[in-house]
Amino acid sequence: MKKTFILTTALTGFAFAANAAEVTVMSWGGAYTKSQVEAYHKPFTASTGITVNSVDSSNPAQPIKAQVEAGNVTVDVADVEFSDAVRLCDEGLLEEIDTSMLPSAPDGTPAADDFIDGALQDCAVANIVWSTVFAYNTANVTGTPTTIADFFDTTKFPGKRGLRKSAKATLEMALMADGVKAADVYAMMDTAEGIDRAFAKLDSIKSDIVWWEAGAQPPQLLADGEVVMSTAYNGRIFNAAIAESQPLEVVWDGQILDFDLFVIPKGAPNKEEAMKFISFSTSTTALAAQASYISYGPARKSSGALVGKYSDGKTDMAPHMPTAAANLGNALVNNFEFWVDHDAELNERFNAWLAS
Repeated sequence: MKKTFILTTALTGFAFAANAAEVTVMSWGGAYTKSQVEAYHKPFTASTGITVNSVDSSNPAQPIKAQVEAGNVTVDVADVEFSDAVRLCDEGLLEEIDTSMLPSAPDGTPAADDFIDGALQDCAVANIVWSTVFAYNTANVTGTPTTIADFFDTTKFPGKRGLRKSAKATLEMALMADGVKAADVYAMMDTAEGIDRAFAKLDSIKSDIVWWEAGAQPPQLLADGEVVMSTAYNGRIFNAAIAESQPLEVVWDGQILDFDLFVIPKGAPNKEEAMKFISFSTSTTALAAQASYISYGPARKSSGALVGKYSDGKTDMAPHMPTAAANLGNALVNNFEFWVDHDAELNERFNAWLAS
C-alpha cells in the first residue's frame, strides 16, 4: 500500500507539473498587448496547454537587462525594438535562437526565405513592422497638417505637442522637419553639426512639448485635448480612431519604420516553452491574425495575403499599414546599427537637454 501510495503521489505530481507548464511574455501594454493576447497567447495555450502570463512595460528592454544582470530573470519572452534586440544580444544578455525551428510558410517556403529582410537575427525573431508617426485630433486643429514640418509649426497650427521622451525617433523627426531628406538623415546624424541641428529644431517647440513614455499615452493626450498633435505608434492611433471612434488622423509623412522582435533573456526559467511560443507566434497564420487586431504589418511575406478586415469585420486593414505604398512617400527606416552605436551618448545628451 505504501509503495502504491508513493507511486500514485509521484505520478500525480508529474501530471501536475506537466499541466503547470507556463511562459511569461513581456510586451508594451494597451492595444498592442491585446492584439498579441488574441492572436498569439490564447491560440498558443489552446494548442499546447501551456499557460501564458502576460506582463507589460513601457520599454521591455530595460527590465530585461536589469533582470539578467541581477541574475533574477522572471521573464521568458520579451517584445523589444530592433536596436535593443541587437544591443542586448551583443552584450550577451539574450539566448541565441535557432531559426531553423521556425515553421515554414503554407506553401513550404522555409522560414529563412519567408521573413522580410532583417527580421531574423541571432537572438531575435521579428513579429511586426510598425512605425512612429504623428497624429492630430481633428476637433482641435484648424486646417489639415500634411507634413512633419507642420508638426513643428506652432504658428500655423498652435497648441501643445506630444513627443516620446527618448532621443530615438525624436531626433530623426526633428531633422526631417528641418528639411533633411529621409535618405540623408543618418548621414546627417553621424556629424556633430547634424545633432546640433536636430536639437536646435527641438528648441523651437520645447516650451510646447508634453512628453510621453508609454505607448498608450499619446491617444489619451490627443483625446483629452492636452495636446493637439503627438508622435505615436501608428497602431495605437488606429485603435483609438477605429475601435474607440476618436477623431484622430495619422500623418504618414516623416514616419519611421521599425521592427519589434521576440527575444529570450539569458537564464529564462522556461526556455523550452519560450522557444515553442516564439515558433507558434511567428507562424504565417498567427502574424496575419495579429494584423486583424492592430495595424502593424506582419514580418513574414506569406502573411500579407491573409491580412483582410479588422476584427470589426468591415474595416480594410491594408490602407492602415505603415508599409502600404501610399504611406511610404517620405518614410525613414530606422537604422538600428546607428542606435546600437550611439544610443547611450545621444540619450545622455537628450536628458541633459531636457534638464536645461
